[in-house]
Amino acid sequence: MSDNGSKISRRVFSATAASTLAFGTSALAQEDAALENDLRLEQTPTSSGRVVRNISSFTTKEWQPYFSNLNRGAVLVDTKSRALHFWSADGQTYKLFPTSVPATPELTRLGRTSVIRKRVGPDWRPTPSMLKRNPEWPPYIAPGPDNPLGTHALYLSWTYYRIHGTHDTRKIGRRSSNGCIGLYNRHIAELFDDVSVGTQVLLI
Repeated sequence: MSDNGSKISRRVFSATAASTLAFGTSALAQEDAALENDLRLEQTPTSSGRVVRNISSFTTKEWQPYFSNLNRGAVLVDTKSRALHFWSADGQTYKLFPTSVPATPELTRLGRTSVIRKRVGPDWRPTPSMLKRNPEWPPYIAPGPDNPLGTHALYLSWTYYRIHGTHDTRKIGRRSSNGCIGLYNRHIAELFDDVSVGTQVLLI
């Protein structure tokens, strides 16, 4: 990529500061602080007496209401609570991660899909509709700290849709994506090891 393209990508995705931290111990501290904020329930009552809860708070779930079996494992993404739930094929492992979700209902796709590909160090190309909306975006970003897919990506059977990491930790717990589901890089690395090609995925 040209130097100009690299500058554009850094400006568009605001990745420079986050990527500088992403590979050191300060990155873990940043993610810990962000994760603590995502999980915390605010207990201070408002003037009306109502207790305000963090918008990205979430609770554990059972797999049975969502899947008929756990063959090859299962991933449930709750776009309302902004959380990803994982169950292993043997039912012995359950994990829960905070996520980013699509920014608008128009960008949100719900329903059943599956993991068809896994990649460490993914590259990224904006979709045609993204480039139409944002013609200043670069047409290609190589793997690395400027890449919006972070360190790992799970490709779904839906064209253009991914579950992936992010170097911009501010996005987690927010409606901030163009359609994909984002996780902290250390969480997508953990999920990457647990999930196999063929794992069923449900977005609700």
